[in-house]
Amino acid sequence: MIYATLFLSFFQIGLFSFGGGYAAMPLIQHQVIDLHHWLTVKEFSDLVTISQMTPGPIAINAATFVGLRIGGPLGAAAATIGCVFPSCVIVTIIAYFYMKYRHMDMLQKVLNTLRPAVIALIAAAGLTIIVSAFWGEDQPITLQGANWTMIVLFAVCLFLMLKKKMNPIAVMVLAGVLRTIQGLLM
Repeated sequence: MIYATLFLSFFQIGLFSFGGGYAAMPLIQHQVIDLHHWLTVKEFSDLVTISQMTPGPIAINAATFVGLRIGGPLGAAAATIGCVFPSCVIVTIIAYFYMKYRHMDMLQKVLNTLRPAVIALIAAAGLTIIVSAFWGEDQPITLQGANWTMIVLFAVCLFLMLKKKMNPIAVMVLAGVLRTIQGLLM
């Protein structure tokens, strides 16, 4: 039964997540944290990190990770297939109709209308991760309760990537090293 639940949960995610992996994060969060309680908010943050560090699309990596954790290798297969299947069907259908009707103004207007919704989904996922990193799970958001080490580390990483144009992989490695050093000193 767990395999069917994993398949259907990630089928829904695959069916309704437009805009890529980051846009799927709120949907994944709803399924794995809120609905099924498979992961905690902290574990979800770890899932996002692992999904970004491993090759491949984030939503598929997340499906594989959750499926493996909940149902072993068969669970990973069920969740991953559930996540991918709707996309394969939808892309095939869309490709057919797009090639047939790509010059229609209404189609271009619909595609332009979807962009703000995708940006909102990505922003919601990012805010969830930031709140979890800076304040932890179920903590009130106050200045006293903030994890200032993480806030400073975030600011340094943001500065290095945006102003110094440092490679994101190098920034991730540096952040990991700095956090490890900080953990050893505390």
